[in-house]
Amino acid sequence: MRDTRATARARAAAGAALLTAVLVVTGCGAGGTATSGDAKRDLGAAEAPARGAADGSSGSEQAAAPKAPAQQHVIRTASLSVEVADVTKAVATARRVTAGADGRVENESTERIDDSHVASHLVLRVPQERYDTVLTELAGTGKLLGRKADAKDVTEQVVDVESRIATQRASVARVRALMQRAEKLADVVTLEGELSRRQSDLEALLAQQSSLRDRTSMATITLHLTEKQKQAPAPAEEGRPGFGDALSGGWNALVGVVTWIGIILAALAPWLAVALIAFALWHRLIRPRRAARTPQASPTPPEAPRNAAGAPMAPEPPAAPGTGE
Repeated sequence: MRDTRATARARAAAGAALLTAVLVVTGCGAGGTATSGDAKRDLGAAEAPARGAADGSSGSEQAAAPKAPAQQHVIRTASLSVEVADVTKAVATARRVTAGADGRVENESTERIDDSHVASHLVLRVPQERYDTVLTELAGTGKLLGRKADAKDVTEQVVDVESRIATQRASVARVRALMQRAEKLADVVTLEGELSRRQSDLEALLAQQSSLRDRTSMATITLHLTEKQKQAPAPAEEGRPGFGDALSGGWNALVGVVTWIGIILAALAPWLAVALIAFALWHRLIRPRRAARTPQASPTPPEAPRNAAGAPMAPEPPAAPGTGE
């Protein structure tokens, strides 16, 4: 009923405004002296009777007809967390249930977590009349971990937006009617600016109405699907090492030592090569020169033999030839 009253008010306002606008513009065209300020005053004069007519019609309607309950507009949202055995099959089931309810999948994201289980996140839109049925079917796909539902009544907001749209459309029509009758360039410029502003306001209201219509006609269900996390296998107990293990360990140690020795020798090879070259140069060039410059010392005569008391002994004469000694 509130929608009917709003439409009636809009029509009454539009009729009164158009009548006033025609009268005002006719007067302006006959005089030929309208200015930019005159156009603004004419526009205000055209809107004042319309507002009065709308208020009068509203009062008469309220007195004449009793109030009837307006259609209820509700935004419904829900969130489900379900643990399933196979996420891929559960996602296919959710898609099938949504399509069967004339709904759609707006968003889907699937990922593997820690190589142990798979998780999926879906955003579903379903008609309001199938909301409860779809919610029940989705909750039955596995073990329900969590559920949250919300309903927000936006009936007053929807009615208010519809009323404002009707009023704004009538306002745009009034400005266009004045533009058709305007003769002065200043009046045309002023009215064009006013028309642009009112059309922008009207488009914003229409976008708001479209958003409300979509959210009140289609419910939103956010579905979280996850697999049961698999337990990591326990590590096998290590037994006592045997002969083969010892032999293998010794061989690996030997190979490791030889490898490191080879690495060390490879790292020292350039330094050893430089050292050998330097030693060869020193042995062939520098050492012979030092030996030639150093004087040779005279041979030292041997000491004379000494007796037991430490006194030098006279050398024995050489034996005569022919003796037995």
